Amino acid sequence: MNPPFLQFVWRGEIVTLQHVPPTRTLLQLLREDLGHSATKEGCNEGDCGACTVVLAELQGGQVRYNAVNSCIKLAHAINGMALWTAADLAAADGTAHPVQQALYQCHASQCGFCTPGFAMSLFGLYQNTVLKDQPVSRAQAQEALSGNLCRCTGYRPILDAAQAMTTLPRVPMDEARLRQQLAAIAPAKKGQAAGLSYDAPTSLGALLAARAARPQAQLVAGCTDVGLWVNKLHMDFAQLLDVTRVAELRTIETQDGHTVIGAAVSLNDAFAALESDRPQLHAFFSRFAGLPVRHAGTLGGNIANGSPIGDSMPLLIALRASVLLMSVRGQRELPLEALYTGYRKNVMAADEVLAWIRVPRPQPGELLHVFKVSKRMEDDISAVCLAISVQLNDGRVTQVSIGVGGVSATPVRAAQTEAALTGQAWTQDTVTLAKASLRSEFQPISDMRASAAYRVQLLDGLMERFWLESQGVPDISLASLSLAGEQT
Repeated sequence: MNPPFLQFVWRGEIVTLQHVPPTRTLLQLLREDLGHSATKEGCNEGDCGACTVVLAELQGGQVRYNAVNSCIKLAHAINGMALWTAADLAAADGTAHPVQQALYQCHASQCGFCTPGFAMSLFGLYQNTVLKDQPVSRAQAQEALSGNLCRCTGYRPILDAAQAMTTLPRVPMDEARLRQQLAAIAPAKKGQAAGLSYDAPTSLGALLAARAARPQAQLVAGCTDVGLWVNKLHMDFAQLLDVTRVAELRTIETQDGHTVIGAAVSLNDAFAALESDRPQLHAFFSRFAGLPVRHAGTLGGNIANGSPIGDSMPLLIALRASVLLMSVRGQRELPLEALYTGYRKNVMAADEVLAWIRVPRPQPGELLHVFKVSKRMEDDISAVCLAISVQLNDGRVTQVSIGVGGVSATPVRAAQTEAALTGQAWTQDTVTLAKASLRSEFQPISDMRASAAYRVQLLDGLMERFWLESQGVPDISLASLSLAGEQT
């Protein structure tokens, strides 16, 4: 089975490559196959941002620019997109781009190894913000650079550069020509996909047919996890089935009081949709990996992956979300927590795919908070994630749902604690009983992120914090929940 050809726009031209293996990463393609050294290899797992590039694609008639980690992006995933690296910013005559000028003027580079990645994250911000006549705030700059690590310069001058680039003469993109080039790259012809080792159907029907025909193929979306399997575990796959180009799965709609999110919608877009209904979730979403990971990863992929410390699942469980599974045989809907049967195992049949996530929209009187506790504030995996949603009526709990991560082999629902709270007056005594129930409901393990005893204490403390915030006590700094002082 031969790999398909790969086409993308780079340096103003459509590049066509043949015989690119299905598990070849974009970073490998650039550095090893194309001899392009400007994009650096750092951690090779999507954490440091040294390998950041910017991709552009047509979405809804608009060109969207996203900074992503090339080390965990499979090369074939950029078929039909445009690519920029750190060596592609300067003009043909050598004139520096405003991003480069700002980094230079603000003394925002020392050793320089991380600088290409910072430049590309800033380039994405420049395209999506500055060229749309929007200002760049300090907070926006910090979020745009959340996936980039620097070990010697320090972040203040880099953040200064992010704001300084808005004051320099602008360098617009020739989007008319870019649109023509992107439109000229056609997907694989109908019927050809059956012989491909990397198949990226563009319709739901084609995806379901391909899944039925090749159930052994590895499903991929943003590859923020599969990319690690390839790089760190040296896994190889003879066949890959990419869901990210299925038009139906890239939509966000409102239906029957629910926000319905396609499984191929990026984490960043999915979070934006959920945040529009519940603005208090912004801080939590900002701590979900770095922006390049949220650009690449998908909500469906995060759910289907089934990690017990995947941060989206506890929140979605607390929101009473459900998932829609589809195959050529039909479809079925089930609560999110019912998807999992064990560690990274689920109920999906070999020919099924996760198609949509249905999230109820908020009702009046909803109290909602989600807590993430990790060793680092930024770009880190949770030790415990606890999401609580309580509906009150005349001071009594009429409905409650609690999702928890990091305390079991799967993301779980605290059903016993929900039962203990339902129908009770919302008082300190009730919360005290709920804390006792929550402590006894799970038997977490000790690992490199936290001890079992500390995780149990966290559940207790976070429930108390939820109570205090429901009573109007000001939000406690997340820094106070650092694991730095844990005694194991």
